Amino acid sequence: MKKDIILAGVGGQGILSIAATIGIAAIASDLHLKQAEVHGMSQRGGDVQSHLRLSSKPIHSDLIPKGKADLILSVEPMESLRYLPMLSADGWLITNTNSFINIPNYPDEKVILDKINALPKKISLDADKIAKELGSPRSANIVILGAAAPFLDIEIPKLEEAISSIFKKKGEEIVKVNIDAFRAGLKIAEKNK
Repeated sequence: MKKDIILAGVGGQGILSIAATIGIAAIASDLHLKQAEVHGMSQRGGDVQSHLRLSSKPIHSDLIPKGKADLILSVEPMESLRYLPMLSADGWLITNTNSFINIPNYPDEKVILDKINALPKKISLDADKIAKELGSPRSANIVILGAAAPFLDIEIPKLEEAISSIFKKKGEEIVKVNIDAFRAGLKIAEKNK
C-alpha cells in the first residue's frame, strides 16, 4: 500500500488537523508516514499545503514529485487548481466548492468550478454548507476528510478514532459534531465514487 496525498487550503481552514488525523490513523494502522508542511506566511488566509506520504514500506522522501500524487484534498477550490500539476493521471481530487476569497484579484468562481467539474476523477462538495447544517461551521475540513476517506486505504474506524483523539480535549460535543461531519462527507463520497 502506498498513498501520496497533497492537502491544500488557506490558513485557518484546518489543513493541519486533517494531516494530524490521517497521521494518527496511519500510525494506528502500522503504516509508515512522512509529512512536509508549507505554511503561507503562517497567517490566516495564506496558502497552506502539506505533503503526506503513507506506505506499508519505509518512505525515503517526504516530498511528492510532480504528477505523482494519488489524492489532493482541498478545503478551498482555487487551491485545488493550484496543485493539479501534482496529481497523477489516475489521481482523485476531493475539494470544497465554497471559495475563501482573500485576495482582490480572486479568479471568477464559475471558471474555477468549471475547471474542477471537467476533471474525470473528482468529488466536489460544499463542505461549508454541510458543516453549517450540522451546527459546526468550523468542521468543513472534517467533511472534506470524510469525502476522501474511501481513497485513503485506512479503515474508517481508525479515522474516526483519530478524530476522537484530536478533538477530545474540546469535549464530547465537539468530538460528536466532527464525527458527524466526517460521516456526512463519507456518505457523499460513497454516492459519487
